[in-house]
Amino acid sequence: MKTLEKEKIVHQVVDEIYEAFPFLWEKFGENGRERTAEDNYHHLDHLETTYHLQDISFFLDYTDWLNRVLTSRNVGTPIIIDNYQRLKTAVQLLEDSDEEAAYQYYLDKGIQQLQQAPTER
Repeated sequence: MKTLEKEKIVHQVVDEIYEAFPFLWEKFGENGRERTAEDNYHHLDHLETTYHLQDISFFLDYTDWLNRVLTSRNVGTPIIIDNYQRLKTAVQLLEDSDEEAAYQYYLDKGIQQLQQAPTER
């Protein structure tokens, strides 16, 4: 994945999230928006590594860890699912169609895993 592609995807997804969930501004402010961008760079890094390893368990283990960390910081699983769904759409910006299809598959599996996760406290 090219750096410019990654930046476009992250920018698009973060803008959409903060537009859809204005309460995040009130709850987390600009720092939260910056953390959301950082998180999305991490999501893309993990998708890219999973693609190169050809091992979906790498992404699913990351998804479990992410859910534990973010729910402990009062970011609910539904927000993570929404983020993954937005990423799934945004990866259409990738030039490499094989990479795009793989990322969408990994994100689908991550979403399914999150939907089956125990409800956060």
